[in-house]
Amino acid sequence: MIDLIDVSIQFTGKPLFEAANIKINKADRIALVGANGTGKSTILKMIAGLEESSSGKILKQKNISIGYLPQEHLIDSNLSVFDEVKSSIKVITEIETKEKEIHIQLEDKSLSEEEHDTLLHKLGDLEHIKYKVDYYSIDSNIKKVLVGLGFSEENFVQQINTFSGGWQMRIELAKILLGGNDIILLDEPTNHLDIDSLQWLINFLTNFKGALLLVSHDRFFINKLTTRTLEIFNRKLTLFNGNYDAYLRFKEERDKQLINDFTNQERKRKQTEQFIERFRYKATKAKQVQSRIKQLDKMEEIELPEFESNINLRFPEPPRSGSVPVEIISLTKSYGDKLVFQDFNLRIERGDKIAFVGPNGAGKTTLARIIADKINYNSGEVNFGHNTLISYYSQEVTDDLNLEGDLIDNLMESSSESTPQQLRSILGSFLFSGDDVFKKVQVLSGGEKSRVALAKILLTKANLVILDEPTNHLDYNSKLVLQQALVNFPGSLVIVSHDIDFLRPIINKVLEIRELKTSFFYGGIDYYLSKREEMLETSRQEKQKNDSKLTRKDRKRMEAELRKSKSEATKTIKEEVHKYEALIEELESSKSGLETELADENVYSNPTLAAEKNKEYDEVKIKLEEAYHHWSEKSEELENLLKQFNNQIK
Repeated sequence: MIDLIDVSIQFTGKPLFEAANIKINKADRIALVGANGTGKSTILKMIAGLEESSSGKILKQKNISIGYLPQEHLIDSNLSVFDEVKSSIKVITEIETKEKEIHIQLEDKSLSEEEHDTLLHKLGDLEHIKYKVDYYSIDSNIKKVLVGLGFSEENFVQQINTFSGGWQMRIELAKILLGGNDIILLDEPTNHLDIDSLQWLINFLTNFKGALLLVSHDRFFINKLTTRTLEIFNRKLTLFNGNYDAYLRFKEERDKQLINDFTNQERKRKQTEQFIERFRYKATKAKQVQSRIKQLDKMEEIELPEFESNINLRFPEPPRSGSVPVEIISLTKSYGDKLVFQDFNLRIERGDKIAFVGPNGAGKTTLARIIADKINYNSGEVNFGHNTLISYYSQEVTDDLNLEGDLIDNLMESSSESTPQQLRSILGSFLFSGDDVFKKVQVLSGGEKSRVALAKILLTKANLVILDEPTNHLDYNSKLVLQQALVNFPGSLVIVSHDIDFLRPIINKVLEIRELKTSFFYGGIDYYLSKREEMLETSRQEKQKNDSKLTRKDRKRMEAELRKSKSEATKTIKEEVHKYEALIEELESSKSGLETELADENVYSNPTLAAEKNKEYDEVKIKLEEAYHHWSEKSEELENLLKQFNNQIK
């Protein structure tokens, strides 16, 4: 389906990868992995046709449709959410545009009967296309996808430009999922999702029939969806069979072998250099010295893998808090007319490691900020226990950083006891290496500032740490460092996160916040997910029961609506069928009349007249065959369309 042939690309004169040869087949499900800066996003852009390679070529199957979701994207549109998504579905917009054009043409009173019939025929062809692309279900499908990605029906009519960048990314994702693509390329798609929409996306992509190429640091996400792993390492692209966990097992063995090879090579290099140095000026050894020099020149450089994940960082030992660091009693919080919490109660006990989960907008961040004493509430009590010391991380971290200072200065503010080397180690684990540590914070990107703020958190002596989506800007190794530090953290912890694999070894309780309701689960994230699935299954069963209890009046109303839709959907195609039936009847009559004439002695005894009638007869037979063919096609199409509606009415 897509072939990368001897593809190389350079960035600022440095090769990211060279002579890559990769084939992506239909229905391949591939995770694209590699250290930050190795070119993962660049590969997606090249396949999407947004960037060119330095050399080599990318061959694509003819008429292939590619959906590409970048990490950051703002939609320049004044349309509503629903209209924006629908207008992006090319086949639907083409059908509706052509249909409008034909209806406008049909209003022309000067049309001949033949021109009128031609236009009707075109309408019939459009109906056939509508059936093939499931046109009459498209509105329903758009609603399902938007709801799955976290939009409410009230959001459907909101203009795009009223939504944040994260929500606009969800709109762009909806467009891609509904675009009928042969291959979908996703670059960190989970950053802006909550746990509900993440689970929904996994289910949707599991059933997607095309190919997937995913870049994600969410291990749970890619393990669920991929069966092959494409690695960028040492400027080479290598494709492995197996999901991400299988790849990591291979990588561990490969890395051990690389270290052994590097050690052996360095020992051999040292021995060779010693020989050269010892016998460089001895004429009797000149030939051997030259041979050793050539051996050194031919030695391939072995590039060692990165080992940030082996850095073992720990929080400083915090002072011990009371047995209940925070207790919330009868809390009410609203933003204007929007009520977020009402009569809410929560007790955080010493040593609790709690995940706040639920759909975006339900109040997870609001509750985290209330506990961190960053915002006020309307009524109720938030009581802090004896010696409770809080450290809070949010994605809006600029206010908490010294923008004029460099990275080392910012970390020193949190821990004056740490040595510069210790601070550099921490920054290195969050992807800041070399002279990066002396950059001013004000020149950093939003993601880089977030990583600096996380590094500062690791140096605080708080006994209650609150983290709001801490993993969005971290690579796999950095997440491991933070994860291990949180596992070993002896204090209490609140995490707002949708990253299931990150949460798995850390948390021991889950608070679900959903539509003014909260539920507490005394167990880890897997326990919560299993209970959540049980609750959803119970809800589905209850819905089925309620649906089966529809009143006779409701059922009749629904059937009437379906019959109306059925009538509107089949009207044009029925007209086409009737038109061909009338044409067949007319041609059959003409054929019978000509057969009678050809049997008349006055005709067959006159060679000129007989030839004319035979020619006319042959033309009628051809037209009749064509009419039967079109009638058969349209009748079958009508029958299938009727079945579709009848199944819904039953």
